[in-house]
Amino acid sequence: MDDDFPEDMLDDDEDLDMLDDDLDMLTGDPALDIVQNTMETFFSAARVEAVYGEPVENGDHLIIPTAEILSAMGFGAGTGFGTGPEDEDGSTGSGGGSGGGGGGRVLSRPVAVVIASPEGVRVEPVIDLTKIALAALTAGGFMAAMVMGILNPRKALRSMRGS
Repeated sequence: MDDDFPEDMLDDDEDLDMLDDDLDMLTGDPALDIVQNTMETFFSAARVEAVYGEPVENGDHLIIPTAEILSAMGFGAGTGFGTGPEDEDGSTGSGGGSGGGGGGRVLSRPVAVVIASPEGVRVEPVIDLTKIALAALTAGGFMAAMVMGILNPRKALRSMRGS
């Protein structure tokens, strides 16, 4: 057994009662309730109904929209309690604590449309031209910065001299 943990620490009924009180405090903690509610909200974004939209019938064609769901979250919680030694006047220290928080973001975007017809089933991708243009501009900017750095002879000489 660990030397820092006395074997008879939990033998005392008073210690067990204090441990029960600490556990009761955790189960009724509003901060933990907030974290649990936040997690439930984010987990609801991963359901099948969020990815596949309501089917739409148009004549003998059935159209099913599909989406990509991205859910990012973070949370934290804390609690504490403590007592201190007796002061000169006989009073003891006290303690308390609690805290928590969470948050995140759920993003969705259309990715394809499933079309079922008498000829068969096909998937038509949804192309986001704005995203393609932003990716091209970003890649072009990085390439231009690299070329400018390579073509600058003064910078190359300084790096070879070690200045």
